[in-house]
Amino acid sequence: MVCRSGYRTRWVDPPCDGTAYAFRNQRSNRIKLLCWDGSGVWLCQRRLHRGHFVWPTSADATFTLSAAQWQWLITGIDWQRLEAPAPAHWLA
Repeated sequence: MVCRSGYRTRWVDPPCDGTAYAFRNQRSNRIKLLCWDGSGVWLCQRRLHRGHFVWPTSADATFTLSAAQWQWLITGIDWQRLEAPAPAHWLA
């Protein structure tokens, strides 16, 4: 899964190489997914009625997600905190 944070980007890889490409809108309440199935391109969209999708704050135009991270992202849960260390006061 490759996610992009801008709408005016160039393809790094050919769009028909099996990679799915995700885009978000400026308010982060909608994402669109483009994927090639061998005979054409699928466009899927998901919208959150409340909240927003947590997008990385990286300066990179693209980033890669695992399948588990993608599942958390599309449900609107902060997937970056899933692997964060526990606060020190929890360990005491």
